[in-house]
Amino acid sequence: MATKTTPFQFLQQARGEIAKVVWPTRREVLLTTLMVFLMAALTAAFFSLVDIVIRWGLTFVLSFFHG
Repeated sequence: MATKTTPFQFLQQARGEIAKVVWPTRREVLLTTLMVFLMAALTAAFFSLVDIVIRWGLTFVLSFFHG
């Protein structure tokens, strides 16, 4: 059976784990944020282009049936 942890022991262990965390620098945060925005913009542009191509293709195909 597992031993019970007291609230004090839990807080000590939590504090010890938090001390192990390596926080990113301001520069790392800015660079990763910029990369996320860049990738989101590229993804939006790609899917907009795909949407335009599909719309053009459907319009072209459906124009044969409309007359």
